[in-house]
Amino acid sequence: MDWPTGLLGFAAGLLISVATAPVGVSGAVFLLPVQVSVLGVPSPAVTPTNLLYNVVAGPGALLRHHRAGTLRGPLTRLLVLGTVPGVVVGAVIRVFAVPGPSVFRLLIAVLLLPLSGWLCLRTLRRASRPAPAREPSPRAVTRLAMAVGVAGGIYGIGGGSLLGPILVGRGMPVAKVAPAALAATFVTSVVGAGTYALLSLTTTGDIAPYWSLGLACGLGGLCGGYLGARLQPRLPETALRLLLGVLALGVGGLYAVQLLR
Repeated sequence: MDWPTGLLGFAAGLLISVATAPVGVSGAVFLLPVQVSVLGVPSPAVTPTNLLYNVVAGPGALLRHHRAGTLRGPLTRLLVLGTVPGVVVGAVIRVFAVPGPSVFRLLIAVLLLPLSGWLCLRTLRRASRPAPAREPSPRAVTRLAMAVGVAGGIYGIGGGSLLGPILVGRGMPVAKVAPAALAATFVTSVVGAGTYALLSLTTTGDIAPYWSLGLACGLGGLCGGYLGARLQPRLPETALRLLLGVLALGVGGLYAVQLLR
């Protein structure tokens, strides 16, 4: 990796994490197309590289939430217990069953397009007709976390980056979801990155992470995540929900267009 590529990765990680950390998203979901299309990371190495980004970037926002006392609570435990086994299964599926870039782009589009549209519509509906929402049960949260962990292992986002928008869309407050989702993302990313490293010893191809680039992006995310977590109490929740929905819609739409070419 040369210096311009490293600086670009650092800047991308910094800017993305500042925008996404306030709602419990590490930013890996939006960093992935930058790595593929701009930085030239091949598939499937982009997935463990994204997980490495989460491992390095995660402590920034988590440190801020720890100082604020918002990491304690049952939601964090439920998300971690569900996503950890799921991300291992997802990593195995990614290496042995979904190696092609076309199928990978299809999965991205299928995951993000419905999720982003649902989040935007639900946010607008809440803004026009505010009403108390019924939060999901602990059992439902754990099952959802496991399913998202599998998707996160395939996608390289740790799982929490999908859980955050889903739980916020279900009516949970951002201040409650964000710390738990970021904690789940960090833990599952450590497990997922380790799983990919082990799989790289037994299979051929670009499976191991691009260590230098992942570290550069992660250092940017480390700084940006801390800043984003500090900004959370000062930003309107509706605007953050819509921003996440629009960004996810753009990424999913980009890959859908590429599939049609």
